[in-house]
Amino acid sequence: MERGKNMVELLKFVYVMILFLFLFFVTTEACGGKTHYSEIIECKNDADCPIGYKCIDEMCKYG
Repeated sequence: MERGKNMVELLKFVYVMILFLFLFFVTTEACGGKTHYSEIIECKNDADCPIGYKCIDEMCKYG
């Protein structure tokens, strides 16, 4: 009986790992492998930056 219980626990673990990896890869692909924090946006003035960002030293920075 103990052997069957261990197999069930192992299958649950494998299932959860597959689900976690699938979700991880889907979210990284949706972002193109980058998060919005790592993108560098060059600018000349504040109008060149997305909403909430300001042009500081010719780079869009939050704030």
